[in-house]
Amino acid sequence: MEARKESHDWQQADYAGAWMAKNQQRTERRSALLARMLAEAPFAADAPLRVLDVGGGYGFVSQAVLTAFPKATVTLQDFSQPMIDQALIYLTPYAGRMRFALSDLRDPAWSKGMGPFDLVVSAIAIHNLRDVAAMAACYGAIRALLVPGGLFLDCDHLDKAGGTARHVEMLREAGFKSVTALAGDDEHTPILKAQA
Repeated sequence: MEARKESHDWQQADYAGAWMAKNQQRTERRSALLARMLAEAPFAADAPLRVLDVGGGYGFVSQAVLTAFPKATVTLQDFSQPMIDQALIYLTPYAGRMRFALSDLRDPAWSKGMGPFDLVVSAIAIHNLRDVAAMAACYGAIRALLVPGGLFLDCDHLDKAGGTARHVEMLREAGFKSVTALAGDDEHTPILKAQA
């Protein structure tokens, strides 16, 4: 089943900048969603976590992680150089705790040289692959990056990409031991919690 097609041009600086400005208007709503998602992480606030932010864009999710876990280090992965350029600016206060990885989730080698991670997060990103098989492959790569017992937290527009039940099934097929779908900000944007 293929997801609905939308037109995004993440490689264009003007498009990425306009999207970021629009997204910043949703800060309050998205902040509440991210707080709920990160509350599912069973780690002490002072844990020195190694975290991967998949499809991290300009760094909104990374910032939430770095605030919630002050000793964490985060690798922000994205395939858009303009978005990573924005993230470098946006996350300047956290420069010593940030790394950046430019790679395309459609490339089977996108995660090469990364990890291991204690926690992988993603928010409103993976659905942009627009293809359920590509999303399943992405979940498999994420599973391989996690330490035993590590956690993947994702909130996304799953209604645009096969539905929540299908994604729970794909995460289980990717080898996650425990997968739970939790309420997000609405029925179309659940939070998925998957333990390695």
